[in-house]
Amino acid sequence: MLKYFVKRAVLAVVTIWIVATLTFFLMFLVPGGPFLAEKAPSPATLAALEAKYGLDQPVHIQYKNYMLRLLQGDLGTSLKQRGREINDIIATRLPVSARVGGMAIVVAVVFGVFFGSIAALNRGKWLDNVIIFLSTCGIAIPSFVVSTLLLYFFGVRLEILPTFGLNTTSSYIMPVVALAFYPMSYISRLMRSCMLDVLGQDYMRTARAKGLSQIKSLFKHALRNAILPVVTYLGPLLAYALTGSFIVETIFTIPGLGDSFVSSITGRDYPLIMGTTIFLAFLIVTMNLLVDIIYKIIDPRINLN
Repeated sequence: MLKYFVKRAVLAVVTIWIVATLTFFLMFLVPGGPFLAEKAPSPATLAALEAKYGLDQPVHIQYKNYMLRLLQGDLGTSLKQRGREINDIIATRLPVSARVGGMAIVVAVVFGVFFGSIAALNRGKWLDNVIIFLSTCGIAIPSFVVSTLLLYFFGVRLEILPTFGLNTTSSYIMPVVALAFYPMSYISRLMRSCMLDVLGQDYMRTARAKGLSQIKSLFKHALRNAILPVVTYLGPLLAYALTGSFIVETIFTIPGLGDSFVSSITGRDYPLIMGTTIFLAFLIVTMNLLVDIIYKIIDPRINLN
């Protein structure tokens, strides 16, 4: 077990370094700069700004200086939000994104497992067909389309839900539903397939033959084995919740980390782009490791090598 964790830790460091390196050099391949979008600065002003933030140095020197600061936990200072540290911006915006993304993940897993199990237990019936149809639509329709439809019907036409911000409890409904719709649909189809496979196993037929009720056999035997692929999907689900929230937060005007990431790209805020990318990579790598641990807890037969 210890050897596995050491190997994963080394792999995580290498992964984050590759992400940081690629992001750093790709930023300089994009035309424009962080100060050219403002009101036509003079050449002298532009040169002074670049010298102040070290952008006048060769790219490899900037890369070396950034990596040295990164080793000390310093993600730099924003070029657009003057005087604000990237660490402070992430600390301020992350709780907002975490609330929306966390609620979306819980909704997706709970309802996805529930609908998938119901579909498997009613295989070939009308309820199974309805769940398959809705889950197929959920996988095919992007989150920004779902967000737009929710805004139009529940925000504009019916006027029963707020259309921007997170000022009230009801403000969370549309962003969470928009973010959870795709993973919930995917989990429903995944859970249905796994549940059908488990229900056909010999030990399930033996349990039913011994008089075990359908509900008890479902939750005591079938669900624990069928849910393993869903646990594996939690890692990619976190990545989707983080990256998908970029669009959802922009549409619903949510002041989260995704909104900061989008604005940093449009504004060429290099330190903020680097900081958010590295932080998200670290978060995803860490969550994938936690998923492996949970997988081991659920099924002790799995050997982590």
